[in-house]
Amino acid sequence: MLFIVPTPIGNLKDITLRALEALKEADAVFCEDTRRTSRLLNHFGIQKKLFRYNEHDERSVAAAMAWLRGGKSAALVTDGGSPCVSDPGRKLVALARRTGLKVTALPGPSAVTAAAAGSGLPADSFVFLGFLPRSRARIVKALLAAFALNKTVILFESPHRLKKFLALAREQFGPGLTAVVAREISKLYEEWTAGPIDETIAKIEAAGDVKGEVVVLLRPPEKAGEEEDEEENPGQDETEGLA
Repeated sequence: MLFIVPTPIGNLKDITLRALEALKEADAVFCEDTRRTSRLLNHFGIQKKLFRYNEHDERSVAAAMAWLRGGKSAALVTDGGSPCVSDPGRKLVALARRTGLKVTALPGPSAVTAAAAGSGLPADSFVFLGFLPRSRARIVKALLAAFALNKTVILFESPHRLKKFLALAREQFGPGLTAVVAREISKLYEEWTAGPIDETIAKIEAAGDVKGEVVVLLRPPEKAGEEEDEEENPGQDETEGLA
C-alpha cells in the first residue's frame, strides 16, 4: 500500500486527520528531506522509519518499489503540499499502479488551490503550469498556449526571478493582464499583491527583496462578449441539453 500524503505548506495545523492516521499506519515514510520530515513527525509525536526518495535516482525509485513489493506500506510525502504536483512522486506512483500495488491519494494542503481560492480571479477552470522553463522563448510559448484558453493561469516562481518574470509578462502581453502574487501562503508572513500587472509590479518593486515561496496568478483581459454571455443565462440549468 502506498499512501500519497499532503503535508502542511506553512501552518502545521493544516495537517489533516487522515494524513496523521496514514503517517502512523505506514511502515515507513518516503520523503524529500529526512530532517524536515523528522521535524514534522516529531511535532505530532510520530516515530517512523524514514527513507529519502529521489525521483531522479533510479536506484532510489527501485528501492522504494522493492519495499512496497515486499508487502510493506509507505507514506509518500514532500517538504510541503501534495506529492506529484510539481513535487516528486509521479514515477513511484506510476510504477506502483502499473504493477498492481494499491495506491491511495489523500486530499490536503496545496498552494495551487489555496492561491486559486484566495486570488479573487475566476477559478472554476484554470491552467496550472508549475515551474516554467528558464528560457525566455519557452516561457513565452507556454504562456501563449495557456492564455489562448482564456483561463486564469497559475504557476510557481522563484522569489529571485519573480521581478524579471513579471517584467517579461508585461512586455509580452501588455498592461491588460491582471497579476496576483501570493507569497508564503499559510505562513506567518503571508502576503498577497494583486491588481493590473503594472500596479502589481510597482508594489513588488517598492517592497524590496522578495523572499519565500511564491505563487503567481495571471489573467488575460476578458474577450468581448464573454461577460455578457455569462449574464444572459445566470440561472440556466447546468443539466439542460444533457438528457
